[in-house]
Amino acid sequence: MESFNIYKKGIDLQFIIDECKNKGRVRHMKKGERLERIGEPSQWIGYVKSGYLMYVVHNHVDGKAYKVGFVFEGELVADYPNCLYGDPSDVDIVAGKDCTLSVIKGASIQTMFKEKPDLLNIGKEIGEGLFRQVYIRLLDFYRTDASTRYKQLLQRCPNIVQQLPLQEIASYLNVTPVTVSKIRKELLG
Repeated sequence: MESFNIYKKGIDLQFIIDECKNKGRVRHMKKGERLERIGEPSQWIGYVKSGYLMYVVHNHVDGKAYKVGFVFEGELVADYPNCLYGDPSDVDIVAGKDCTLSVIKGASIQTMFKEKPDLLNIGKEIGEGLFRQVYIRLLDFYRTDASTRYKQLLQRCPNIVQQLPLQEIASYLNVTPVTVSKIRKELLG
């Protein structure tokens, strides 16, 4: 889904994709299996060959897990930049359905950044792009309502409703599935 992860717009990620495809280990994951766990050393960068993965955080006050991002077929998945340094993961990265990845150690990309100065700028661009994406998402939680966020998501990713279950879309928007159902009825009505 090309327009979901807008951070990558204008960034040439092909060298990382090639590293994953050419030197990576193929990993088949079942729905619910974790690539990374919160608090454990983050270490993987993967190219998603099929399926999708979710970035999940846990709220220990309300006891709920929230989907804060998704990665689809043809995209890279990682807890960036933690995976470059082996720092503790800030998210669980979980298979949303059975999927196949080609994974490499994030440290190998960090080594490439150090050895090839021309690639270092790409690492910086990835970080800046991710910051922009998260910053806009944060601001939208304050400057828009759930209905507007849902409509924006549909504008950006018209096929998202075919890719993700209602519960996952609702979690991403930080609303209940009932709220998303009501918004959908209003849009159709």
